[in-house]
Amino acid sequence: MLARRQRDPLQSLQRRNQELKQQVDDLLSESRLKGTLETSKRRDIYQRCIQLKQAIDENKNALQKLSKADEPAPVGSYDQKKEEEHNLLDKLTHQLQELAVSISRENVAETGALTEGEDDDSSAEEDEEEEEEDEEATSGEYIAVGDFTAQQVGDLTFKKGEILLIIEKNPDGWWMAKNTKGNKGLIPRTYLEPYNKEEDQESSEEGSEEDVEVGDETAEGAEVKQRTDSHWSAVRKAISEQINTVDVLTTMGAIPAGFRPSTLFQLLEEGNQFRASYFLQPALTTSQLAFRDLMWDAKTGSIRSRPSRVSLILTLWSCKMIPLPGASIQVLSRHVRFCLFDGNKVLSNIHTVRATWQPKKPKTWTFSPQVTGILPCLLDGDCFIRSNSSSPDLGILFELGISYIRNSTGERGELSCGWVFLKLFDASGIPIPAKTYELFLNGGTPYEKGVEVDPSVSRRAHGSVFHQMMTVRRQPQLLVKLRSLNRRSRNMLSLLPETLIGSMCSVHLLIFYRQILGDVLLKDRMSMHSADLISNPVLATFPKLLEQPDIMDALRSSWAEKESALKRSDKRDKELLKAVFLLVYHDCALPLLHSALLPPFRWAEEETEAARWKVIADFLKQNRENEGALQALLSPAGLHEPFDISEQTYDFLGEIRKNAA
Repeated sequence: MLARRQRDPLQSLQRRNQELKQQVDDLLSESRLKGTLETSKRRDIYQRCIQLKQAIDENKNALQKLSKADEPAPVGSYDQKKEEEHNLLDKLTHQLQELAVSISRENVAETGALTEGEDDDSSAEEDEEEEEEDEEATSGEYIAVGDFTAQQVGDLTFKKGEILLIIEKNPDGWWMAKNTKGNKGLIPRTYLEPYNKEEDQESSEEGSEEDVEVGDETAEGAEVKQRTDSHWSAVRKAISEQINTVDVLTTMGAIPAGFRPSTLFQLLEEGNQFRASYFLQPALTTSQLAFRDLMWDAKTGSIRSRPSRVSLILTLWSCKMIPLPGASIQVLSRHVRFCLFDGNKVLSNIHTVRATWQPKKPKTWTFSPQVTGILPCLLDGDCFIRSNSSSPDLGILFELGISYIRNSTGERGELSCGWVFLKLFDASGIPIPAKTYELFLNGGTPYEKGVEVDPSVSRRAHGSVFHQMMTVRRQPQLLVKLRSLNRRSRNMLSLLPETLIGSMCSVHLLIFYRQILGDVLLKDRMSMHSADLISNPVLATFPKLLEQPDIMDALRSSWAEKESALKRSDKRDKELLKAVFLLVYHDCALPLLHSALLPPFRWAEEETEAARWKVIADFLKQNRENEGALQALLSPAGLHEPFDISEQTYDFLGEIRKNAA
C-alpha cells in the first residue's frame, strides 16, 4: 500500500485558516441574536471567542515559521500567499476582539462585572492543560527559583530555595500556596519549579557548579543553550555576590522583583575583552603569521574592504512601560547595552547607548535616531553591527539598565531592567527582515528562565480579550529597527573590523584609524618579519577614545570644522584627508588624553561629566582662537601628566586579537 502523500505545508495551513474563518463566521452569526440570549449562552460565546483566538494565534506562529524551503514543490507567488493568510488571521483576530468586548460590556451592564464563576469557566480548558503539564509534580510541592516580595494584599513573600505547598492552581498564573510556617497567599507560577527530594539530595552532593541556561522567552524562538564558557562562570559568581543588595532593594519595594544586577555591565568590568577598543585592533590568522582582517589592496593603495556575514544598521527607537524604581534610590543613567550573542557566548564588544526621558513619561525611554553637531555620541541610537560568525543562532542580546545610588548609604550599582535576544537568522539560515521589531522584555538575567520584569502586571492577564490586549500594552518592551545598507554605507562599514559594534556618528573616525593602521603595518613597515615597537601616537592612543566618548566627541567636532573648510577637490584626495586628520588628532585628542586638568572618566557621574566637558569646551575654544593647540600646550596654565613612552609607541603584537573567533 502506498504511503499517503503529505500535503504541502502552506496549503495545509490555508485549509486550517478557512476552517477557522468558517467557525468565526458561525459565531458572529450566532452572536447577532445575543440581545435575546440568556447569560449562559453569552458565556458560551465568550468562551468560544477565547478558544478561537488561541487557535488563530497557533496558526500565526506556524505561518511565521513557514518558508519556501519547507515546500516539496515550487509554489507560485509564495510570499504574496503567505501575506494574504497573515492578513486573514489579523482580520479574524480583530473580529473576535470586537465580539468579546461587546459580550463583556453586556455582561457588565447586566451583572456589574464578570463573576468569578464566569472567569473560571472561560479558562477551564487552560486550567486542564496546566494540570496535565504538572502531573509529574504529584506531591504539590514546588521550590522557589528566586525571591519574591508581596506586591499587594493576599500575596505570599518567599525566598529562593524555599519549599512551598501548592493548594490551588489558578488559570491566571497566580497560585495559592502555603509555606512551611503555615502562611498562605498568592505567588507567581514563573518563580516555581517542581520539587523532588531525591533529585535535590543528588544535586546537593554534586555541588552547584552546573551550567545555567539562557531564558527561552526570546524573540524569534531562540534555542536555549547551556553556558560553558569561563567568563559566564565569573559573571555568575560576581552577580551572586551582589544578590544580597538587590534582595534588600526588592524587599524594600525599591525595585521590581524582576530587576537583577546587570550581566553585561559585569562582563565589561571583567577586563577589556568585551570593549570596543579591543575589537578595533587587527586579528591574526590561525597561523599567527599574517593579519586576518587587515589586508592591503595594491590597486586602490589602501586597505582592502572586507564583507562580513552580518553588516547592518540598528536604530534604537524607544523603551516602553519600564517599571520605575522607588524613591529610596536615585537613577544616574538609563541605557541599553547590547552585543552579538549565539545563545552560548558573547561574540563582540558590548556597546552602550544612553537613553533620555521626560518627567511626564517616566516609563518611556527614547534615543536620538541620528546624532549630529554637538550631541554626544553616547546618545546615538543609530548603530552599526558587523559580524562574520557562522553560528546559526547568531543574534543580538539587549539589556536595559540603570545606574543608581542608594540615598541612605551612598552605595552605587548597576541593575538590569530586562533583557531580550533577537535572532538574526531563521531556521533556514535566511536573515530576518529589515523592519521595526517590538521586543517584549524578560526579567532576571539571560541565564534565568521564565522570570518577569514586573510580576504584578501578569496577574491582570486573564479575563476578557480586551483586558488581555491592555495587559500586553503594559508589558515592558524595546522597539528597534533593523536597516539594510545602501552602497555608500556598505562600502564604509566594509573597511572596519569584521566584528564590531559602534555608533554611526563615529564611523568615519574609525575608518581613518584603520587606514592609518594599514599604512603603518602593511605599506610602510620595513620588514613584515619585524615586531619592533612602532613610533606612532595615533595608533598608540586612538583606541582609548572609545572608552572616553566625550573626547571622541571633541575629535568629531574638531574634524567636522576642519573638513567643512576644505575645498571639494581636497575632500576627494584620500591621502590629503589622512594628513589633515593626523593634524587635527594631534591638536585635539592627544593633548586632552594626557591633560592633568581633565578628571578621570567615570560612568554616570554627572558632576564629573560636567567638569570634563567644561575642560574640553575651553580647550577647543582656545584651539579655534589660536588656530591650533601649540599655544595651549606651551602655556604655563596648561598641566599635563608626566610623559610615558606608551603615549608614543604602538606594540601591535601586544594589541592584536590572537584569539579572534
